[in-house]
Amino acid sequence: MADLNTNVRYIKGIGEAKAKSLGKLGIATLGDLINWFPRRYEDRREIKPISQLIPGEPACVSAMIASEPKLSHIRKGMDLVKVRAVDDTGALDVTFFNQSWLKNQLRVGETYTFYGRAEGSLLRKSMASPIVEPEGRREHTGRIVPIYPLTAGISQLLLSRAIRQGLDSCADILPDCLPDGVRQAHQLCRVNYAYENIHFPEAPEALDIARRRLAFEELFFFAIGLKLLRSRRETVSVEPFQPVDMAPFYNALPFTLTDAQRRCVEEAIADMQSGKPMNRLCQGDVGSGKTMVAAACVYFCIKNGRQAALMAPTELLAEQHYRGLAPLLERLNIRCALLTGSTTVKTKRSVTAQLATGEIDFAIGTHALISGSVAYADLGLVVTDEQHRFGVAQRTALAEKGEHPHTLVMSATPIPRTLALILYGDLDVSVIDQLPPGRKPIETYAVTSAYHPRLYAFIRKQVEAGRQVYIVCPMVSENDELPDERKAVTEYAQKLQTEIFPDLKVAFVHGKMKAREKDAVMSAFAAGETDILVSTTVIEVGVDVPNANLMVVENAERFGLSQLHQLRGRVGRGQHQSYCVLVSDNKNDETRQRLKAMTKTADGFKIAEEDLRLRGPGDFFGLRQHGLPGLRVADLGCDTRLLAEAQSAADGLLAEDPALTHHPATAERVRKLFQQSENSLN
Repeated sequence: MADLNTNVRYIKGIGEAKAKSLGKLGIATLGDLINWFPRRYEDRREIKPISQLIPGEPACVSAMIASEPKLSHIRKGMDLVKVRAVDDTGALDVTFFNQSWLKNQLRVGETYTFYGRAEGSLLRKSMASPIVEPEGRREHTGRIVPIYPLTAGISQLLLSRAIRQGLDSCADILPDCLPDGVRQAHQLCRVNYAYENIHFPEAPEALDIARRRLAFEELFFFAIGLKLLRSRRETVSVEPFQPVDMAPFYNALPFTLTDAQRRCVEEAIADMQSGKPMNRLCQGDVGSGKTMVAAACVYFCIKNGRQAALMAPTELLAEQHYRGLAPLLERLNIRCALLTGSTTVKTKRSVTAQLATGEIDFAIGTHALISGSVAYADLGLVVTDEQHRFGVAQRTALAEKGEHPHTLVMSATPIPRTLALILYGDLDVSVIDQLPPGRKPIETYAVTSAYHPRLYAFIRKQVEAGRQVYIVCPMVSENDELPDERKAVTEYAQKLQTEIFPDLKVAFVHGKMKAREKDAVMSAFAAGETDILVSTTVIEVGVDVPNANLMVVENAERFGLSQLHQLRGRVGRGQHQSYCVLVSDNKNDETRQRLKAMTKTADGFKIAEEDLRLRGPGDFFGLRQHGLPGLRVADLGCDTRLLAEAQSAADGLLAEDPALTHHPATAERVRKLFQQSENSLN
């Protein structure tokens, strides 16, 4: 008999090859399969008559095949099947591309349900490659249809059928880890109902009830895990740091820190003098000066006779920090070193030896800082840059190089403060809500693709003036499969280089490239050897290129507001006026509002608030930018009220049962959720 640990290859229609493909999605067992939740839904319940089809809009239509399907071979790799279908109100011309088997499956005189985008004119309706099934089958039509994230070799139908089998096999053995008292107090449905209706909702109301239960459950376990992380930290005592005269540090700076920066430094220093390990998030908008807050903390730590380390997500960022901080700190008699994957064996040996003896005070680097061979004489402070690029486990690995060192986490992802306090529940939060004086605002425009000729002329004008340009392509996918970012970026870069800017230097970078290749492309751009860099969002957190003053984002509707703001922050770092152009042909009102919001404000926190307001609870899978467990149903941006409920329930349970001794199922679920940060929980 099947259980939640049964391998998916034993499910009818899967087999070895499909099981391997599912493995790429992280689906190995029946339990993984039924926890692979849809990323969106399409309401296909309404069956429209042919006469009411509106060109450009998707719809379901039931119609009878009125003519023998005709198969045509257009060219190698391109077959067409054409058929005419009719109902009482009109005729529909249907074309299928490369689905030649349909010629023998669609039978004259039988009725089928088609789902697709209506095309043609009001008088002559058509559809190209719609989904089709016999009338009444209701697998893909006539109901609310879940749309799942896919990978090559796995179709929506295959996944949906496999999940149906999985639920039928396991409905009676689904574990309910939510204490019954909590479930009843918060009026949540039972687990079986939740799983059935998250995958196969009978109505929007049933989907809402299922989603609320599963989102609450996730947030409840998430809140318990965070409270356990915090409570473990609060039981640890460390030698308090002694007061230090910070005047030499401030006097060495070529500028005055803003009041917000000074406040963040003071909050961190108070933590380090408290006798408990600091665990603080320093959150500030792009360009707000988080690095100088970190530098002040490093100075304070080292003047207390301890060592400090700063870990950045890429070699380029680590080198950038080293170039910015080492000259400043070395003037204050602080010995600095850089340690990355590219550091030569000889230098690495020397740096490692000096860190172990305490001859180096401050190490800046990448994951190399946490490699097995690296040991510190007395690590007192750990700084990690760009929180969302590191999991909790990596922060923990660096912290374990010392005896409960203080931790400062820097993030440029603006999150409304109330949400940050929840999201980074194991961290205290400082916010730099001021930009240094003299920063020129980035002029932001939202345009349609009709502006491309003018936009290309503007790009040329900037390059001729000696500036550089970023162009971001979103990852584009067909048929809901996982997108191929290489294709989108390389094809666009090639078009720009050969057709539009043959005399300029165009380069491209995407996430599938090896780290060394990416770094080489980014370094060349930073050195001014490239005029235009075409990229996916891999440059969202990137190297500082003061000479780049134009950011173009194609298909901007595909990005969240906070992500667009991060991309815009790549420019505006030098003395030249900078621009951001958002290109979108999407006519959706919400999309237009979002892009308009970008043109109105440069305040990342206002943008984050607007993002949460606009996205609404229907956005199941918003951007996941934190290093804590990924949430599959809950959306921390939209489910704030539910999160407050879940936190209150978590507080209540932990007050009754602090070690979860009487709630073993809850304890196990929390442990699994936080597996990536096991060292912090165990």
